[in-house]
Amino acid sequence: MKKPSGNMKLRITRTFSSRLNSQIDFIARDKPEAARKFKTEVLKLIREIPSMPYKNWKSIFFEDQEIREEIYKGYLILYKIDKHEEGIVVFGFTKFEENPFNIDQD
Repeated sequence: MKKPSGNMKLRITRTFSSRLNSQIDFIARDKPEAARKFKTEVLKLIREIPSMPYKNWKSIFFEDQEIREEIYKGYLILYKIDKHEEGIVVFGFTKFEENPFNIDQD
């Protein structure tokens, strides 16, 4: 299988977007500016993944070597490296859940 290039496509699932937006709404109740900053920083971090997709370690939740975890302020951001499609699928966003992820790549 070929090695991924630095020009990988980035796809964000509805599940990820929904979870991120819920957290942003929660933060915004008390601190709207902090919520905007949080969202900006998370999205910046995600946009950087395609340039170095293997920078982060393999997820402890999956056996698949292509599923990686990025941590931001205690939140797990999970993504899958799809070598065949030369893309990154960002699908998980959570904090403090025992088994938070299923691969619902909608």
